Amino acid sequence: MGKESKQYEVIISDEATQMLVSHARFLAQVSDAAAMDLIQAFQEKALSLSRFPERNSWLTDPQIPVGKYRKLLLKKRYLLIYQIKGTIVYVDAVVDTRQDYGWLL
Repeated sequence: MGKESKQYEVIISDEATQMLVSHARFLAQVSDAAAMDLIQAFQEKALSLSRFPERNSWLTDPQIPVGKYRKLLLKKRYLLIYQIKGTIVYVDAVVDTRQDYGWLL
């Protein structure tokens, strides 16, 4: 007998959207295709969180409570940072892993 998958609602914060736009704008200075690829990858990864968002590892940092945020690698250089509350996944940020994002925490 098959097990029915739990469905989650994914909510993307305005701040995460603005971060994505900022990263895409920066990429577009070099390549419009790279910018569009980042946006498409974000959409696919965010949608994938509606099914089994627990699959990704915890974001670990001494400044944040243990077990609050999870991270999902996006296009090798970006992290989609999110938290799960009940059946809702909140995407809170999109950060470039090459930069210090401690301010976010």
